[in-house]
Amino acid sequence: MINKKSPLLHFAITLITIALLTFIGPEEKSLGSNVRIVYLHGAWVMAAEAAFIAAALAGLLGLVLRREIFHAWSAALGRTGIVFWVTYLPLSMFAMQSNWNGLFLAEPRFRLAMIFAVTGILLQVGLWLFGISWLTSLANIAYIITLRVIFASAENIMHPPPSPIFSSGLWNVIGFFVGLNILAWGAGYFLTRFFLTLKTDK
Repeated sequence: MINKKSPLLHFAITLITIALLTFIGPEEKSLGSNVRIVYLHGAWVMAAEAAFIAAALAGLLGLVLRREIFHAWSAALGRTGIVFWVTYLPLSMFAMQSNWNGLFLAEPRFRLAMIFAVTGILLQVGLWLFGISWLTSLANIAYIITLRVIFASAENIMHPPPSPIFSSGLWNVIGFFVGLNILAWGAGYFLTRFFLTLKTDK
């Protein structure tokens, strides 16, 4: 029997909602319906970064206040962040293939994303094995700072600033993308609550 209060159940329901919403997202003049996967991949990577930032903030509170609850949240949020980051990569590849008929794996930001995915997985596994709460918080702080510093100086080829969505002036597209982000953050919250129940830290 499925536990109706399980965070994983709520996570799965939110994922299904996101998938259904993506299928009916607004189309775009040049990309047509294929733009929907672009919306999803954008929301997914933003949810990953939001989780990493939240993990760093929780970790900082844990280090300053010396409260284990904040360290626990940092650990759970860090794991959520890497799940979203790793799963964003195939979405990015699908967006490339669908919209530009090929995979540009040498694209600077995608290459960096792959590097941070591999290092992030190894980092989170290592932190889980060590089970030292303050070290987990410190590592989560260092990870997002390093990620943001490196990406800030990365060359933009397929990700030209400013954001094409928010600079489009199309309020139906902007509203849809914001809604997709809110749902992705909700999915991240439920996944984080699940990781909190594992209580893997010592």
